[in-house]
Amino acid sequence: MSVEEGKKAPDFSAPTDGGKKLKLSELRGKPVVLYFYPKDDTPGCTTEACGFRDAAPDFKKLKAQIVGVSKDSVARHDKFKAKYDLNFPLVSDEDGKICEKYGTWIEKSLYGRKYMGIDRATFLIDKDGVVRKIWHKVKVKGHVDEVREALEAL
Repeated sequence: MSVEEGKKAPDFSAPTDGGKKLKLSELRGKPVVLYFYPKDDTPGCTTEACGFRDAAPDFKKLKAQIVGVSKDSVARHDKFKAKYDLNFPLVSDEDGKICEKYGTWIEKSLYGRKYMGIDRATFLIDKDGVVRKIWHKVKVKGHVDEVREALEAL
């Protein structure tokens, strides 16, 4: 399945850190920054998460909710969140269903070896649940600023 700009964001319900559940449709009424990342506590993913953490006050002023998604377990999310004092929910997509819905479970290549993994991607969803902007194959440096600018333009 592939998500397109201008179309409704696929809904999901999944466990998050802290033993909670998050249902995307329950966040309607405010913009959502839904970002997919490969793995907790790895250099790029930590830099990205800390970037969103540090920019959270700006996103809050724009009434936006940040949500991170990876295939890591809730327990691993709990450790990652505590270690870096993250201030937004981390969704555990261990079965990969959310990644499949959003088209972020892709074939990757490293040194000629092919494997399946998460495409670092971000989806900006407006208050009505419509996808307004999509970034695929995200480069971490400067990405949080790009997302903030797109959010300000909504």
